[in-house]
Order: sequence, then C-alpha cells, then structure tokens
Amino acid sequence: MSLAEVDALLTAPGARFEMDEAVIRGIPTRVWKNAPPSLPALARFSRVHGDRLFTIFEGERVSFEASFRAAAALAAELEGRGIGKGDRVAIAMVNLPEWPVAFFAATALGAIAVPLNAWWTGAELAFGLADSGAKALICDAPRHARIAPHLGALPDLDHVIVSRAEAGDRLEDLIGGPRDWAGLPDADLPDVAIDSDDEAGIFYTSGTTGKPKGALGTHRNLMTNILSSAYVIARAALRRGEAPPEPTPKVGLLVIPLFHVTALSASMMGAMVAGNTAVFMRKWDTLEAMRLIERERVQITGGVPAIAWQILEHPDRDRFDLSSLETISYGGAPSAPELVRRIHAEFGALPGNGWGMTETMATVTAHIGEDYLNRPESAGPPVPVADLRIVAADGVTELATGEVGELWAKGPQIVKGYWNRPEATAETFVDGWVRTGDLARLDAEGFLTIVDRAKDMIIRGGENIYSIEVENVLYEHPAVIDAALIALPHKTLGEEPAAVVQLAPGMSAGEEELKAWVRERLAVFKTPVRIAFLDAPLPRNANGKIMKSELKALFA
Repeated sequence: MSLAEVDALLTAPGARFEMDEAVIRGIPTRVWKNAPPSLPALARFSRVHGDRLFTIFEGERVSFEASFRAAAALAAELEGRGIGKGDRVAIAMVNLPEWPVAFFAATALGAIAVPLNAWWTGAELAFGLADSGAKALICDAPRHARIAPHLGALPDLDHVIVSRAEAGDRLEDLIGGPRDWAGLPDADLPDVAIDSDDEAGIFYTSGTTGKPKGALGTHRNLMTNILSSAYVIARAALRRGEAPPEPTPKVGLLVIPLFHVTALSASMMGAMVAGNTAVFMRKWDTLEAMRLIERERVQITGGVPAIAWQILEHPDRDRFDLSSLETISYGGAPSAPELVRRIHAEFGALPGNGWGMTETMATVTAHIGEDYLNRPESAGPPVPVADLRIVAADGVTELATGEVGELWAKGPQIVKGYWNRPEATAETFVDGWVRTGDLARLDAEGFLTIVDRAKDMIIRGGENIYSIEVENVLYEHPAVIDAALIALPHKTLGEEPAAVVQLAPGMSAGEEELKAWVRERLAVFKTPVRIAFLDAPLPRNANGKIMKSELKALFA
C-alpha cells in the first residue's frame, strides 16, 4: 500500500487514528481525535493495568496501580503546601521510580513540571531553577548535594523535597519508598480543571552552545505522541501487507533520561496507554544492559545510535541471550545505514528511527521495519497530524522536492515557545511553524532526510560539506563505531573538515587509510584533512548529541 492509501485507511472516520481540527493559539491544526485530553487523564487511565509492572529499577518493581497511588499522595502533599495551577515544580534526578510519580503529581495540579538535566553541575541546576522560577524542587540526594550551595540565591524556591536522602525534607517521609506505594490509600488525583492547551512542562534544550532555553510544552503536546507512536507501528504493518497489531504490553529498556523528551514524551506517554514496563538503569553500561535484556526479556530498547553500536560491537555479546529483542529504535542523532542493516541481520529485530526535537516534544517523523531498511538514510515521513516544508535561506521561499533547505515543522506537538524568551520565540516560531535549524530535504513520497544541522555544515572554499554524509561513510568502514566531522579554520578556504573516530575493540585503521576510504566514496573536497582517534566513545550530552565543540581541542 502507498503512504497515501495507508493514511486514508488508518485516519478514516471512526478509525482509531481519526483526526479532528482544533484552533491552537489562533492556528487551525489537525489533531488526533482520540488522544487523551491531559496528563492527569492519562494517569487515571493507566490504572487499568493494575498490578502489571510499570517500572523496574534494580530490586524495586513498581506496578501501575502503586505508582498512581504514590502520585496521588504526592499531589495531595504538594497541594497542601500551596502548589497550584501555573506554579513550577522542578524535577532533578536520574531515572528512578520516583521520577514519573513526581511528574504526574505536579501536572495533576495544573502546575508546570520542569525536568532538569541530571548531569548538570550545581551552577547549571541553579540556572534552571532560577530561570523557571520554580516554587518546589523534587530531587535525588546527589542532585541535592550539587544544588545545596546555591539555595540561598533562589528566593522563589519554597520547598526542596529529597528522595533517597538520610536527612532533610525526605520524600520517603511523605509517601514512603517504592516498596511501600502499593499499600498507600486508594485515592484519586486532585480535581483540577485542565485544558489540553494548558502549560504542562518546561523542557530545556540540550544547550550545546550558549544557555539552554526552556521549551514551554502543553498537555496536548505530550498527548499527541501517544497516537503518533502507535500510528507508526500500524503504518509499518500495513506497508508490509499485515493487519495493524492490537496494543500489546511490552518490556522496554529505557536508557535515555526522562528529562529528555525522547524518553518522557515519545516513550513513557505511550507506555502508560499500552501497559509497557520500563526497565531503568542507574547509568549506561553495555554489559549491564545485556544482562537486563536477558533477565527481563526486554523487547524494545534504543535511544541513540551509539547505544546500538556498543551492543553490536561488544566482545561479550555472544554470552547473552538477546533473542527477546523485537525493536531497536532511536532518535536524537543521525545513524549510519550500516547500523540499520546490522540491527536487522544480527539481532533479527526491526530497526526504527525518527526525527523530532525538544521544540516538537519529540515525534514528528518516524519509520520502522522495511521502510527504514529500504531508506536507511531517511528519518521517515511525518505522522498525519504534522506538516513539513523546506524553506530557503531567505526564510520565505518554499523549496521544491529534493532541494536542501531549512526544515520547518507544524502540528499539535509544537510547543508554545520559549519560557521568558519573547525574542527567541518570535525568531523560531512563526504562524504555528517551528524553524528547526536542521538542513533537510523531502522526497516525492514525503520521506524526510536530515542533511545536517545548519550550524554543523562546513563551507570549504564555497563548497558545502554536510557532516552527516561524511560521518556515514566513515561508519561504513568495518573498524569505525563512532565518528564526528568538525570544521577547522583555514586562512584561504575559510574552513576545512576534520574527523574524530573511535575504533571497534580489536580493530585497527590508520589516518591515511580512513582518508582514502572517504576519498574513494565522496568528492575529494569532502575528505577530512585530519583524523584524530579516541579510545572511548565520543563525548555526548545527556540527550545523545555529540559535543563537537569539545572535539576541536584535539586539533589545537
């Protein structure tokens, strides 16, 4: 079936993926008709899964019902402390069972949750708290230790509730620990009137350059991902000639932090409808991940391409039974076509990819299975409620099919703007569209290919070099498992390309060999003039993006 035929069938009147129209900030917008109206509505629905496990963290196994009771108890506690609609409640912790409890407790009150990057320093956490004007902070003990020296400079912060701490305002003293939640009273969330377009969260951009900006998301933004993700699965089935599968609970290994929209919006929202179990890790470790996949019979994992590479290339991989894996999907960073093929060939799993960003609250495009295998360079077509266009450098002219320009996106998943940044909001959000800063092209069927970040494109003597193109060629070399292309200044040419790579364990390749490899496959001007080697994975921020600014020091 063609994409148009699939869309028409799945979105027909009365179908699960039927669409409607809503006016969002004055702009008529296609929306999923059957999406839950709000986060508290989703939390209440999740109770239908009862004793099925919602989260697994080390020895703590928490059911959907127990997690709901904990969220209701914490919401009542926050309400008693004066937290209400529009107040900001920050969350700063690694992936723990307490994380979703804190998030749904805050948003059930109509408060705005502020997920903070758990890897930030104390000063960076203080920035997020001050910038958002958070009235309350719910954090784990390590984050509390970092922020404690800065608390005196945060007059808006009235409450600091700490989990897994030995002293202070302890979360365990308020609602108990994860093992206690099943015994909490059977109580509902507070009765607060919440509209789909009410503000639900401030999600800070990854901040690879400059200060992070807080993307202000709504309940509708987060609820849109539920049906968008399910739609992609149904579309893939029809495209291969099968009936769309009925929603079936799965077990997923969630290795992306919940403060990132890929984990929270694209993964957890849908998991609460489907009854999926999320297995948490304290920190990423390839060996531990394989142990968990084997022990918990994990069916879904992924996050960023580097994680899949590290499992594929690990010398001890054959020691573990990874046969339960059905899908390995990722976003947040480009992936090499070779990775797509190897996931399918070596795991027997369906590879999946998609495109989104903090400002789109995750999923805008996605594809899995055969479409991805046939178009491994693509990020897939948009979901039916989203629109894409490619715009020229003048910010006005829409380019033709196949031409490269800036990607603009529109739909019910686009956030309201940036928190307290009116100038940045006006520059980035235009009449319902978000200017993404990604250079991309669309083919005749609407499949999106990201060519580069505009700021990562290298211009060598007037010739454009798209870093993703060169990185993909490097990934094709059998010894390379991680790669990044950066720009080095040049007196006459302006810029020249240089590469940083990590080699697979036990493999070898020299600088001249890799230069020749690129030169044989791409135009000569795209060949890196220098290549540096790292023994460890390239530095990434918590969202999986390579910190290219840190790599330039290797060529100083």
